[in-house]
Amino acid sequence: MNKLVLFLPVVVFAVLAFVFGRGLGLDQSVQPSNLIDKPVPAFTLADMPDLEDGETIAFTPENLEGQVTLVNVFGSWCAACRIEHPTLLDIKKTAGIAMYGINWADTPARGAAWLNQFGISYHRVGNDEMGRAVIGFGVTGAPETFLVDREGRIRYRHVGPVTPDVWEKTLAPMVEELQKKGQVGASSTDTPS
Repeated sequence: MNKLVLFLPVVVFAVLAFVFGRGLGLDQSVQPSNLIDKPVPAFTLADMPDLEDGETIAFTPENLEGQVTLVNVFGSWCAACRIEHPTLLDIKKTAGIAMYGINWADTPARGAAWLNQFGISYHRVGNDEMGRAVIGFGVTGAPETFLVDREGRIRYRHVGPVTPDVWEKTLAPMVEELQKKGQVGASSTDTPS
C-alpha cells in the first residue's frame, strides 16, 4: 500500500503532462463557433469620436449587409493587435473588402488615439467599452476577426492576429469565393480548398 501511495503523484503528474502537452499542440486560431452560418448578433455600438478622418462612424449589423465584410475586434491595450494592424492596413488598401472594427474593453479616447497613431484600417469603428457586443460574437480575446457574407451571416472566425500568411492562405480565398458566389460553406474548423 505504501508503494502505491509513493507512485500516485508520479502517475498524476504523467497524466497531467500528457493532457497539457496534447493541448499545446492544438492550433489555437481555429476554434469552433456556434455562430458559423448564422446572422451577426444584434448590437448597436457607440460612436468613436476624435478620429482624424473627421467622420462620426458607428455601426449596427445592418451596415454589414449587402457586402462581404471583415469584423475585427481590437483594443489599444492589445499587444497582438499591433502585430496585425499593418496587415489590416494593407488589406484595406488592396483587397476591396470593407472592414469594421470593434474597439473592445477600451475607452473611446484611447481607441481613437491608438487608431490615429497607427492608422485607421477600418471603414467604420464602434466602441464596445463594456463588452456587450463581443459577448454576442463569442469573443474570447483580442484580436478576433469574423468574415461576414452579403446576407449578414458569419462565415468564418479567426482567433489571433491576421498575418499576411493568414490573409493569403485562409481569408483571401474565402473572401474571393464569397464575392464571386455570394456564399461559401466554410466553418471555423474547415480549411480552404
